[in-house]
Amino acid sequence: MNKYVKWGIVAVVVVGLGALAYRTFVPHENKELEQASGSSNKEKTLNVKAVVVKAQKLKDGIFVSGSLLPDEEVDLTFETQGKITAIYFKEGAHVQEGQLLAKINDAPLQAELRKLEAQLKLMQDRLYRQRALLAKEAVSMEAFQEAEANLSALKADMDMVRAQIDQTELRAPFSGIIGLRKVSLGAYATTSTAIATLTKLSPLKVEFSIPERYAGILKAGAQLTFTAEGDLTPRSAQVYATDSYVDMDTRTYTIRARYPNSDGKLMPGRYVNVNLVAREFDHALAVPSEAIVSEMGIDKVFLYKNGVAQPVEITKGLRTESEVQVLRGLHEGDTVITSGTMQLRTGQKVSITR
Repeated sequence: MNKYVKWGIVAVVVVGLGALAYRTFVPHENKELEQASGSSNKEKTLNVKAVVVKAQKLKDGIFVSGSLLPDEEVDLTFETQGKITAIYFKEGAHVQEGQLLAKINDAPLQAELRKLEAQLKLMQDRLYRQRALLAKEAVSMEAFQEAEANLSALKADMDMVRAQIDQTELRAPFSGIIGLRKVSLGAYATTSTAIATLTKLSPLKVEFSIPERYAGILKAGAQLTFTAEGDLTPRSAQVYATDSYVDMDTRTYTIRARYPNSDGKLMPGRYVNVNLVAREFDHALAVPSEAIVSEMGIDKVFLYKNGVAQPVEITKGLRTESEVQVLRGLHEGDTVITSGTMQLRTGQKVSITR
C-alpha cells in the first residue's frame, strides 16, 4: 500500500514539472502584444509647421559694450621747476589752444635777459666799427670775424634765456575743458607736478572689443550706432582705427570709432552699448534655428516632400538671433519642417498646419 502511494506522489510531481516547463519554454500567442504591434505598424500622420526657403539679405550684427574716451587728454605740468606765481584758468572752463594757464617765478631769467639785451647794442656797434675798419684795411679779417662771432653768440644766449622763460609759462596744448585745479598759488612745482587735467570733448572716441572671429573684417569707415547708459538716444559713429593684434588673454579685437559730440552732451568715461553690422550677405538661404537637428556632429533638416519627411545634411554659416544661414544642402523653394523635428524619421508622414 505504501508502495502505490509513493509511486502516485512521484507521478504527480512529474506531471507538475512538465506543465511548468511547457508554459515557460513553449511560445504562446499574446493578444495584447499583437494589438500593440499592430497599432505601431500603422504609421500616424504628424502635424508640423514648415517654411519655404527664400533668398534674403542677412546681416551679421554685433552687440557689445564699450566706453567713451576723450579725443585728447593730458595732465598739465611745467617744463621747469619753481614757485607758482600766477594761475589764470577757472576750473571746469573751456580754454583755447595756446592760452596761458599758469606761471612760475621767472625773475632771475628776466634779469639775465635784460643784461644780454644791454650787451646787444654794444656788440652791434663794435661789429659796425670793425666792418668799417676792415673796408679801410685798418683791421684784420680775423678781428672782424671775432666780433661777428661774439654778436652771434650773444644772440644765441638771448634765445636760450627766452626759451627758459617760455618754460615757466604753462599754456594749453589744445582746446578743451580744463578740470579741477590740483595746486595752489605759491606752491613749488616740479616737472612732475600735475597742475590740472585738460580734456578735449569734441570729438569723442568710442572704444569696444569684438570676438576674434571678426578680426580683419571691420575696416575704417564702418558705421555703428550706440546708446549711452541712462540715455536711449541712438547716436552714430564711424570706425577710424583697429588694433594690430588679437588680445591673447581675452581673445578679443579692439576697435575705435569717432563720434562728433558737437553738442557736448556726452562725457568721457561713460558706458555705452554698441550695435554694428560686421558683414552683409545679399543672397543668403536661412532657416529658423529650431529646424536644425544635430546628431553625432552632423547637422540636418527635414524637408517636406510629397507628404513625407526627408532628412538632408546641411552646412551652417552665419547665426543670427532667430535664423541660421545654410551654406550647402538647401535650395531656394525647399520646404523645411520647423516643428516636431525630434519626432521625425525618414519617410514619416506629415501634414503641414497653417
